[in-house]
Amino acid sequence: MSHRSSAMTRKVRIVDVFTDKPLFGNQLAVVLDAKGMPIKLMQRIAREMNFSETTFVLPPKDPANAARVRIFTPHKEVPFAGHPTIGTAWVLATEGAVPEGAAEFVLEENVGPVKVRCTQEAQRLMFWMTHPTVTFGQVFPHAQVAAAIGVDVADVVPSAPAQIASTGLPFLFVALRDPSAVDQATSDRSRLEKLLPRRLTDAVFLTAANGPNRLYSRAFALDTSEDPATGSASGPLGAYAVKYGLIERAPKVEIVSEQGTKMGRQSFVHIELAYGESKDIPERIEVGGSVMPVVSGTLAEFS
Repeated sequence: MSHRSSAMTRKVRIVDVFTDKPLFGNQLAVVLDAKGMPIKLMQRIAREMNFSETTFVLPPKDPANAARVRIFTPHKEVPFAGHPTIGTAWVLATEGAVPEGAAEFVLEENVGPVKVRCTQEAQRLMFWMTHPTVTFGQVFPHAQVAAAIGVDVADVVPSAPAQIASTGLPFLFVALRDPSAVDQATSDRSRLEKLLPRRLTDAVFLTAANGPNRLYSRAFALDTSEDPATGSASGPLGAYAVKYGLIERAPKVEIVSEQGTKMGRQSFVHIELAYGESKDIPERIEVGGSVMPVVSGTLAEFS
């Protein structure tokens, strides 16, 4: 992989992730050849792009891995995120930055090594990433959560706790009675600040069963009003949905979570879970989806 120092030669790609249609899904900017770029400049570029995340590709610390990837929101660097991992993997593969035909490779993110794999499905590439083991945390009162997201407490599934879960980034998961209740929810920062303690999480993920092995979802955060597709949440989402009966339990579970529809950027996040001895903690969690190219260019020279 070539990593040049001149900003004039740094290529940037904009892609839509978790969609097979351009101008849908979740937008991502990928800056290639980011070796030597100061962290402050990375943050300024991410703020300029103003997508939910921008990634910067650097040489790997371990030469056996494909690349080191740093992920920035417009406000801060994050250790791990889903659609940036999937989108960056697609860009690296299509740019020839991984060995041709490689079905699996590893990206070094701040959370640690993240394994990704590629499959060919219906004339398109699907990229999958492996999530770390899921953990479940604090439970929040349904009435408090309902008030914060602007729905009636009767809209919350009574048998499913509103609970924090994480495979690297924590989210507060809330199960609602149907997709219409999910669409009725509103993202209000002042209400969310009262609900979400930043030391635990800064995001709430709403979901509802929408047919066999289908979920309909939305994600709100303190720094992002709504996210059209959240890969980092979708791994723990699958485990949460099976644990509390939104999705039928089986040794292998395949789920499709539709997200972003309400905001006009429909996305489809694919989730695969494998269960062994534990009925609540999957032995394997993978999240995958398609990627569509949108823009290819270079960064101007600046410092």
